[in-house]
Amino acid sequence: MDATGVRNKKRDTLLRGMHAIAFAQFSFAVYYDHTYTVVPRHIARMHDAYGGRFKFLTFWNAILQAVFFFVCLLNDFGGSNELSPAKRPILRRVKDFIHASFGFPVAMFVGVTFWALMFVDRELVLPAAVDPYFPWWLNHLMHTLIMVTTVLEMIVAPRQYPKRLSGLGGLLIFMASYLVWLLIIYAKSEIWVYPVMEVLSWPQRVGFFVVLFLFTAILYILGEYLDRLIWGRAKKSVGKSAKKKKSK
Repeated sequence: MDATGVRNKKRDTLLRGMHAIAFAQFSFAVYYDHTYTVVPRHIARMHDAYGGRFKFLTFWNAILQAVFFFVCLLNDFGGSNELSPAKRPILRRVKDFIHASFGFPVAMFVGVTFWALMFVDRELVLPAAVDPYFPWWLNHLMHTLIMVTTVLEMIVAPRQYPKRLSGLGGLLIFMASYLVWLLIIYAKSEIWVYPVMEVLSWPQRVGFFVVLFLFTAILYILGEYLDRLIWGRAKKSVGKSAKKKKSK
């Protein structure tokens, strides 16, 4: 086996290990949160509202990350992790689209907005009274490691970004679906899932949602930029090599 083959084998082993660990940790986080996180109504009303754990974007995202890294594992064994394969297998196309449109921007959105609100006033997002029922390690799994793993994926595994219309469009549809879900929960329970919504008037809520949607779009574009920064030169090099081979 030549030097390139050895490097590729090491890379594939690294990817499989990382994807297996990420899949396991997010699957366990979803299971533990759904099964054992029970917050009494007198501690925090929103935890007893309609929708169960599914009312939180954090929970949606943890499921999303578990599904994504499971797809990564399937791709590791049955697809391709080549930089620019001549024909991308279906598993690779699905993996690329999920990470570009949902995996990276939603994980970064959840992590950044959560810790930003925690810095301003934690009572706006995770009241201190909830701490005995929501362990610190689960908090970091669902609000910190989500950012670490998605950035690592960006660095160690290449992808092909979809056209912006389909990629960004898919992301905004996902976020709009969650917004509709928030409004349904409020209509049924008269409780806002996030305490920050309680202190805002309706015009302020509308403005808040608009800002969050714009921030989501910025995160998508940031992902595109990081992908070009990390992989752009290597992709161009592969493209030039392929053209030279065809011309011979």
